[in-house]
Amino acid sequence: MAYQNVESVGISTGPRAAPAPAQRTDAAPRSAVSWGAVLAGAAAAAALSLILLVLGVGLGLSSISPWARDGASAAAVGAGTILWVTLTQLAASGMGGYLAGRLRTRWADAAADEIYFRDTAHGFLAWAVASLATAALLGSAIGGIVGTTARVGGAAGATVATAAAAGGSSELMSYHADALFRRDANATVTATDAPPLAEVTRIFATAGRAATLPTDDTRYLGQLISQRTGLSQADAEKRVTDTWTRLQTALNDAQARARDTADSARKASAYASLWLFISLLAGAFVASLCATWGGRQRDL
Repeated sequence: MAYQNVESVGISTGPRAAPAPAQRTDAAPRSAVSWGAVLAGAAAAAALSLILLVLGVGLGLSSISPWARDGASAAAVGAGTILWVTLTQLAASGMGGYLAGRLRTRWADAAADEIYFRDTAHGFLAWAVASLATAALLGSAIGGIVGTTARVGGAAGATVATAAAAGGSSELMSYHADALFRRDANATVTATDAPPLAEVTRIFATAGRAATLPTDDTRYLGQLISQRTGLSQADAEKRVTDTWTRLQTALNDAQARARDTADSARKASAYASLWLFISLLAGAFVASLCATWGGRQRDL
């Protein structure tokens, strides 16, 4: 009789053992970033930064006086502003970084070097989020600091270009045009109608920034001045030449002052941007450092 497998004929030999459950290998690893701690530290840093900035504005306004030779000077106010912004950034970043490190999740399965790196990263992330939030809330102020150079430089350049194209300010030319027709006390006036100031202004504007007026214009203006002031033709032409020289000197001085103002504003804006960069960089370093301190306190 041939041997048959007992299982093939349906004969039970006893209860079977249940198969062991399969081990899951697709479990997602735990994130190394504790975003709750990062956001908490960033919120604290942004709030403290806002409070300190408001306090700094109040202290700055209290040191400024509308009276001459009273209150802090512009240099003192600028230095105080730079110092206060730096201290604000250090204090706010330090607090935000410490909270981000102290509140983060404990990592029991990470090496010491990895824990140090993660704490540093938490402090830096808290500083970055706080900086972005502060920039969003105070975007107009920061944009004003950064864009001062472009706006002031463009305005000054437009002013200088307009003055060069038109021959200078109309008020300045009108003043010198009036000076041409001032009557001499000992001269006999031969004309009673109003002097053609608008015509003289147009002649000055057409001549532009030339060193001397054209000869025809000088002779014509001399005739007008001689008729209305009683001066001789030679004296009248000399007055035209002297007035034109004073006008050009005044225009050159106005352009020099405009360039000096634009250059001073450019330097002030550049210094402010550089100090803001330094304070932000220092804030990032302090936040990262304080986060490692907070992490060590958390693991004690």
